[in-house]
Amino acid sequence: MNKWSKNQINTVFAAVSSWGLDAFDFFLLIFVISDIAHTFSVTNKEISLAIFITLACRPVGAIFIGKMAEKYGRKPVLMANVAAFSILSGLSAFAPTLTIFLAIRCLYGIAMGGIWGVASALAFETIPSKAKGFVSGLFQAGYPLGYLSAAVVYGLFFDHVGWRNLFLIGTFPVFLVAFIYFFVEESSVWKQAKNEKRQNLPIIPIMIQNWHICIFAIILMMCFNFFSHGTQDVYPLFLKEQHHLNTHTVSIIAICYNIASIIGGISFGTLSQKIGRPKAIIIASFFALCAIPLWAFSSNLVLLGLGAVMMQLMVQGAWGIIPIYLTELMPHNTRAVLPGVAYQLGNLLASVNLPLQVYIAETYGGNYSIALASIAMMASICIMLLMFFNIKRASSLISI
Repeated sequence: MNKWSKNQINTVFAAVSSWGLDAFDFFLLIFVISDIAHTFSVTNKEISLAIFITLACRPVGAIFIGKMAEKYGRKPVLMANVAAFSILSGLSAFAPTLTIFLAIRCLYGIAMGGIWGVASALAFETIPSKAKGFVSGLFQAGYPLGYLSAAVVYGLFFDHVGWRNLFLIGTFPVFLVAFIYFFVEESSVWKQAKNEKRQNLPIIPIMIQNWHICIFAIILMMCFNFFSHGTQDVYPLFLKEQHHLNTHTVSIIAICYNIASIIGGISFGTLSQKIGRPKAIIIASFFALCAIPLWAFSSNLVLLGLGAVMMQLMVQGAWGIIPIYLTELMPHNTRAVLPGVAYQLGNLLASVNLPLQVYIAETYGGNYSIALASIAMMASICIMLLMFFNIKRASSLISI
């Protein structure tokens, strides 16, 4: 990074922080599912609908906010987007009923859906081309960094302030808006397109024209979202309810596997620049598959923690390649919209994950191990198959 300009460094920091703080607000919820259920006198299964609604609404944000970024610029739209999800996180703290809480999380999902595409476009349009693999891993590492931050905040403050005040802490990302305003420049790629008056085509015709790429990307992202959410969202609940661990222990385990996630994302993102995106994804997915027995079925606390670290090192290792992989798949004039849309449509198809895992666990008498293992196994196998059958075409994209 010695040859990077100050703006390039600031832009990458803003992009990673935007995605990480968005994830921070999202993951606060998964630590307090049972507590919110107690407050509203409902079951964990009913509260899990908040996760489903958030994930299901993200494609709306990806399309609407992504189109705004193509029209008005990456920088102002990213600022508005960060402010929106921060405010909505804070409003979650004041929800008097479950219905209002779910409505707020619906709006939050729309705001969350816009961040990934806009922030990644701003970053990749600013950085040196040789740094794409590294920045892809670093950008995606923002997600487990957000999870890590949520775990730390949960462990330090929950027993003292309760779940509502945790969501008030979730308004903190709004301060990032000032940093973006003063220290980040607009994408030169977007400004050039505006000066040349290039017309951004409507999203539907572009998707139809590139239907084979879009279908592949959406199916791949469905598998990837099952891969991540299937190994993350229900895990704190699994630790609390099946292993009866306290707040402090759950927090420590979550912190450890999120540190591993960050390392995995950056390492495999960088590796993909050397061996190709698909090969790196296959390697990470294979070792995630191997980690399932230790991660889901260990009875010893140390082995359980070790399994969690191994799993998230590989899951987020594979995920670290996805931002640049999806960007390289798409036509140049759609990269603020189409990668995010494909990501979020795949996410929509996988949004049933948490209710599905809770249902599987309840069907087997509260056994979350089966729910975790089944989803993780299917997702990792499907990702490897998709990468294997696409490897010749995808490998050629590394030179882009």
